Amino acid sequence: MASKTLEYQNLSKEQIAVLEENFNKISKHPEGMTLMLIAAECGLTEEETLEWFKLRNAQWRQAEGLPAKLGSVLD
Repeated sequence: MASKTLEYQNLSKEQIAVLEENFNKISKHPEGMTLMLIAAECGLTEEETLEWFKLRNAQWRQAEGLPAKLGSVLD
């Protein structure tokens, strides 16, 4: 389910599979220790992992017909 926006990170299929599994089963907004563990499992930095989750969340929200950012609703 990699979109062009997510493809720029040049992630392997295995990394994407781990990220997608965590996105769908654990949390769409991982923080702290969870983010650190996901990053370590994927061999990415926490910043790279957080960026992937931000992009993936925007993609998910668009697919659900929601605003790309929560703040858009409140503005």
